[in-house]
Amino acid sequence: MKSGPVILWFRSDLRLEDNPALQAAVESRAPILPVFIWAPKEEGSWTPGGASRWWLHQSLRELSFSLEKKGAKLCLRRGKSREVLADLARETGARTVYWNRRYEPEIIRRDAAIKEGLRAEKIQAESFNSHLLFEPWELKTQAGEPYKVFTPFWKSCLSRPEPVAPKAAPAKLEGFSGGVPSLNLNDLELEPKIDWAKGMREAWRPGETGAQRELARFLEDAVPAYLEDRDKPACSGTSRLSPHLHFGEIGPRQIWHIVKQAAAHDRRSGGQRGAEGFLREVGWREFAYHLIYHFPHTIERPLRAEFERFPWKQDGQALKAWQKGLTGYPLVDAGMRELWTTGWMHNRVRMIVASFLVKDLLIPWQEGAKWFWDTLVDADLASNTLGWQWTAGCGADAAPYFRIFNPVSQGEKFDPGADYVRRWIPELAKLSDEWIHRPWEAPVESLKKAGVSLGKDYPAPLVDHAQARDLALRALDTIKKKA
Repeated sequence: MKSGPVILWFRSDLRLEDNPALQAAVESRAPILPVFIWAPKEEGSWTPGGASRWWLHQSLRELSFSLEKKGAKLCLRRGKSREVLADLARETGARTVYWNRRYEPEIIRRDAAIKEGLRAEKIQAESFNSHLLFEPWELKTQAGEPYKVFTPFWKSCLSRPEPVAPKAAPAKLEGFSGGVPSLNLNDLELEPKIDWAKGMREAWRPGETGAQRELARFLEDAVPAYLEDRDKPACSGTSRLSPHLHFGEIGPRQIWHIVKQAAAHDRRSGGQRGAEGFLREVGWREFAYHLIYHFPHTIERPLRAEFERFPWKQDGQALKAWQKGLTGYPLVDAGMRELWTTGWMHNRVRMIVASFLVKDLLIPWQEGAKWFWDTLVDADLASNTLGWQWTAGCGADAAPYFRIFNPVSQGEKFDPGADYVRRWIPELAKLSDEWIHRPWEAPVESLKKAGVSLGKDYPAPLVDHAQARDLALRALDTIKKKA
């Protein structure tokens, strides 16, 4: 009689290549039982949002196909992770469980309890790093403290030995043949009951193959001009790998080594600089996880404690207008409509729409973080927290609060031909470049010629940006005086 299998617990590592837990399972020479457990309540208050659940459904389907081709069948369960793993161990005789680590505060606490519980039942439980270049506890300042500023953090990363080279996917797997009951993927009810995902289906190909395709496209088409084009929302100047990274369909070690290898052979002008600039952005992702690990309270509260006293406004109507892309500022509205349609938004535009919410409307950054969490396919708790606290000026390495993005000048600078705005705000498509980023200033004849009636076809601005900027700076002064 064969011994029990190794239980391989998939989470945010939905790939076969460069998967340390999978590699350890293969090296054990025991049959492998891959399992995914849908346990959204264990995420605490950050239960995966609608866009993330849609992506997860597609990614699990692709993972299941890939595993079956190799010889193993993915088991799907729902319930409390600790109970499901213990049940599977009893059903199969498994004495070993492997998984790759996650770093969200609630998950760290849960995983520690699961390890303790399994070991109490004499079941080996071991976790591995597949999600980061470096573990958050490995990097400290000279004073032995966590980093709060990105540049010295990244210098520390670059001073360390190279991340280990990724290992190829196993040629074949010995799957467990014991006939373990499994749910069907549809039983997890991840996809929306009312189909609103058409735009996401058109924009994305979730799964490991889709991740490799995006990386190949980026290396071929975008790296040489990356530093010049990454801020232009109308062109494909970024990697678009963020959702694939979030779900672990590709790992940062893979990106690191593939990009470095490609750059070493890239003779195109800007290739080396573009590669280094892109890897620095991967470093920002590392920094986000460093912060959430060492400062777990920041997922809901500011790192800079004085911002607890900031006089935020509660304005449900303004928040709704921002969410729907009806603020009257075309670049802001284009970004919010891109997000709603595709589940993604260009990074430069994310900064602009976030600045508008917290500094023009004075609505708490937590409200924006919640909306992004529900609507982004790359809704990553660490990166989402870092981005919103950076924009609000209340986090680590934060932009100074007085840095307030002007949505008009940002549009004219980074979308000068208004291709991005015209794509997502078709009601303004016939306005000239001169007026499209500030239609409320356009002459009546120009609006009439473009078929635009402000307040009817497109809203007038929610606020006057110059006045809103002054109010934001005065609000900042109040917490400075209290301090």
